[in-house]
Amino acid sequence: MDDDVRALVEAIHATPALATLAVTGAGSQALAWLFGVGGASRTVLEATIPYAAEATTEYIGSEPPEFASLEAAEGLARSARKRSLHLVGGAPTALIGLGCAAAIATDRTKRGDHRAFVGVETGSNELTTYSLTLKKGARSRDQEEAVVSRLILKALAAASGIETALDLTLKPDEQVVVDSPQAGSRR
Repeated sequence: MDDDVRALVEAIHATPALATLAVTGAGSQALAWLFGVGGASRTVLEATIPYAAEATTEYIGSEPPEFASLEAAEGLARSARKRSLHLVGGAPTALIGLGCAAAIATDRTKRGDHRAFVGVETGSNELTTYSLTLKKGARSRDQEEAVVSRLILKALAAASGIETALDLTLKPDEQVVVDSPQAGSRR
């Protein structure tokens, strides 16, 4: 784990935020990073990987139009926050539901873009989304996994009230599009 990632995870663990996370495969390294630093029990209520299409559909409660889509990430985030509320018994606390739906490099050529979508739901059903299209063929699967996992940590940090300059290692023509209730769309 890189020092910048470790420092951010330590900062997240130091906040009062409690999170339930659901990632559909890509981005699972973020879960390992969260559990790899002491204090995870202060942050993570539950982490799950609904990897198969059927598992994602069951977790969300309906089949998204596409599994690697903004709609899927939003559905995962909403379901994760509901799970957070259930796990704490509705106690007043800073609860986060985070969902990630992505399609990254694999052992076969993909027709579509390599992309990642992260949804984060916090209090009052506020949903912030992060969208990223990766330059196809520019990285290995491991490298794309690291980018998506860093994006998840950055989104979790923001929901926890932490501003971070964590480097996502984006290529010059890549950008994250953030859409939040407070700021509208921004890049």
